Amino acid sequence: MTMTVPISRVAPDDEPDVLAPKSFEELGTSPEVTKVLAARGIMEPFAIQRLVIADAIAGRDILAKSRTGSGKTLGFAVPIVELLAAKDLKPRALILVPTRELAVQVKDEFIAIAKAKGLLVMAAYGGVGLKDQAKAASRAHIIVATPGRLEDLADRRMIDLSKISVLVLDEADRMLDMGFLPQVNKIVRRIPGKRQTMFFSATLDGEVGRLAKAFTTDPVMREVESPLQTVDEMEHRFVPTEQADKLDTLVKLLTEESGRTLVFVRTKRGADRLAYKLKGRGVQAVAMHGDMTQGARERSLERFGSGKVTTLVATDVAARGLDVDNITHVVNYDPPEDHKAYVHRVGRTARAGKSGIGITLVSPAERGDVGRVAARLSLDTEFEKEGMKVLPPRMAYASHRGRKSMMGRRPRRRG
Repeated sequence: MTMTVPISRVAPDDEPDVLAPKSFEELGTSPEVTKVLAARGIMEPFAIQRLVIADAIAGRDILAKSRTGSGKTLGFAVPIVELLAAKDLKPRALILVPTRELAVQVKDEFIAIAKAKGLLVMAAYGGVGLKDQAKAASRAHIIVATPGRLEDLADRRMIDLSKISVLVLDEADRMLDMGFLPQVNKIVRRIPGKRQTMFFSATLDGEVGRLAKAFTTDPVMREVESPLQTVDEMEHRFVPTEQADKLDTLVKLLTEESGRTLVFVRTKRGADRLAYKLKGRGVQAVAMHGDMTQGARERSLERFGSGKVTTLVATDVAARGLDVDNITHVVNYDPPEDHKAYVHRVGRTARAGKSGIGITLVSPAERGDVGRVAARLSLDTEFEKEGMKVLPPRMAYASHRGRKSMMGRRPRRRG
């Protein structure tokens, strides 16, 4: 049977009457939760929150498409807190996220509003003792977990998922990109089929869309559209530099422009090496990557988040889901793999309506690939104003065996 998914969209340039802010009270939020939000300076809901909160509180399954930094965490946190009661059997709500850092951040977003309703929240992720997490999970109404750690706890029968009534997959596209689909499938099989399910993702196409439809029942789709795939409030710069001069260029940027800067590199070793070199040049910097222990990662994040250091050097995987307030600059020291990686990286700044700057250092050997990324994101003007030229897309052709090959690669010879 074909499923019809109602779609509701909001675009940044919609007419004022369409975008007229509704209050949290109008969306069904209780006075207790509204008061806590107001104490945090959150007086009006963001677009994605306006689109999903009422339906979620009504118990509907949700497919929500919204870019990073749009306020989607409260889009599911507020309804979950409103749907649960302190007397409920535990745990009752499960939020799956792709990384440890995001698990901690989502948990922190929950804590204050959950406390207003007498609810307990815990996070489960790798690098922490299993017994401690299992003990905390048994007391919590809401669990925020990475798929690998939760599956481990469930396999050891250290956690009971039989009472889960609300399931959220946050950043579902990145979970699939990171290879968590087998764990997610196993976890979903462990929880009741009769439940509310909410998907939050930057895309709902392809495998993510198929998974969303398989896990939900009669869902509503809510989408916040943007004319650009990148953040509208951001300034984008592409800085030409020789490969040998990249460090000097970065140090100059970091010393001339004040603010909190996240620098992306390609490899774990590269993150350590660049942070070491920056410190040698008088720039206070820390690294964060997947080979560090959880304690070391948390210390780096704490020093960066508190402002003790103003530069964090990270790999893509380590920075997935990173949500640090007031990041003013994102620098691509190594170029992003593709346009999706660019959007993910620069999305760490210009969050929740704030401005930000995305800077990409471009060596001569990188100009072709970075130029194509810029063109794909309608940033070719920003790229070319620095004297660099966007090259045409690489052409593909079919080899004698029917395989598609990129221009410049020889087709495999017969025999």
